Amino acid sequence: MSFDLLLASPRGFCAGVDRAIEIVELALELYGKPVYVRHEIVHNRHVVDDLRAKGAIFTDDLAEVPEGSLVVFSAHGISPAVRAEAERRKLRTLDATCPLVTKVHVEAMRYARDGYEIVLVGHRGHVEVDGTLGHAPERMHLVETVEDVAKLAVRDESRLSVLTQTTLSVDDTREIITALRARFPAIRVPGKDDICYATQNRQNAVKELARRADFVLVVGAPSSSNSNRLVEVARVHGARAIDPRWLAGATRIGVTAGASTPELLVQAVCERLRALGATAVESLPGVEEGVHFALPAELRREQRSATPT
Repeated sequence: MSFDLLLASPRGFCAGVDRAIEIVELALELYGKPVYVRHEIVHNRHVVDDLRAKGAIFTDDLAEVPEGSLVVFSAHGISPAVRAEAERRKLRTLDATCPLVTKVHVEAMRYARDGYEIVLVGHRGHVEVDGTLGHAPERMHLVETVEDVAKLAVRDESRLSVLTQTTLSVDDTREIITALRARFPAIRVPGKDDICYATQNRQNAVKELARRADFVLVVGAPSSSNSNRLVEVARVHGARAIDPRWLAGATRIGVTAGASTPELLVQAVCERLRALGATAVESLPGVEEGVHFALPAELRREQRSATPT
């Protein structure tokens, strides 16, 4: 049995994930262990276990963090209430929130200050959504489906705006945004630059992958929102979900990865597929992202002072 292997591009880590992991690793290097991290820094067990082995301690409850300790806020972002709790407990903090999430938080506060109600499109219970809701809880409505739009009750239809969870894409939100516009014609909708570039790019890449492959493997964690969206996109565009028995008769297998998945896991999957019969390996052309987010200013200063001149 032999088959071709197609690799999506782009795939794997995005700039926000790169930055978050680097913040924890640098904190361990500069300040020593332990470094506490609120929530999983990114939704990938391999990454979390690797950082834990280096001295990071992960927790969802700041009450478990000893007073005066260093805590890193995860890439998903936090609510103002969590930040205030850290200040009350005199915790030293480093913020690894993805800048694109921070942008949504700033927009939420601006809309609330200007008297708008806000419709947040996202998945209930996701840690990023919880953090965003906390920035204007009295003025925000969460919707997950078109059906939720029909049930939405707002105070003033003329002062209504929309924000989205960053791990969604234009494709993910299209039907809901269309329904909101139909029901509330004056609603202010997000610009294209409010959508996470990495989420959209990876979904576009997996569409091409699904078009050319018999089925698509998505390397990622079950808890990763963006990885689950890649699975859904692949299925919608005709690829089958993974089952080892389906290798029989396959001529092309596509591989991609969620934005929180390290490339070494992708390569491990590829090695396994080679052992099972993959011959030609082709990396499909895709968008060159070239995005880099700066580290927190306090960490950059500490890094400079620790570097010999």
